[in-house]
Amino acid sequence: MRVRKVHAAVLIGAGAAMAAVTASAPASAAPPSGAHPVVLDCADQARVRPGSFLLACGDGNNYLTSLHWSGWSPGSAVATARDQVNDCRPYCAAGHFHGYRATVRLDHPKAWPGHPGRWHFTRLTVHYPANHPAGTGRDVVYPLWG
Repeated sequence: MRVRKVHAAVLIGAGAAMAAVTASAPASAAPPSGAHPVVLDCADQARVRPGSFLLACGDGNNYLTSLHWSGWSPGSAVATARDQVNDCRPYCAAGHFHGYRATVRLDHPKAWPGHPGRWHFTRLTVHYPANHPAGTGRDVVYPLWG
């Protein structure tokens, strides 16, 4: 019985600590209306309306090509693209790339640390209107680095 009480006290204390941290964390403000957030590539370089974008920085097995941007605003950016995905069959080095028609959305802009007054998108969503890579759904969300 004593073990349950101690366990419950630890859980309650941990929950209170998490609530305090969450409550004290500053919310990211929206960028100013005149700001144009960038997207950071694998080399941490700022890009605006890139024509291609590597999603798999470690191995290059997934990248976007033929990006055509219909909008790039302080809150989001939208493009059509081809998502080139390696099927990794029988393994990635011997796999084949397949292209999929996609819509790409960048959003969740945040202040770019170390770059006063600059913002960067922190989330990229790929939507496949037709065929999509095996093992994925019609929508894939990628948290972005930076």
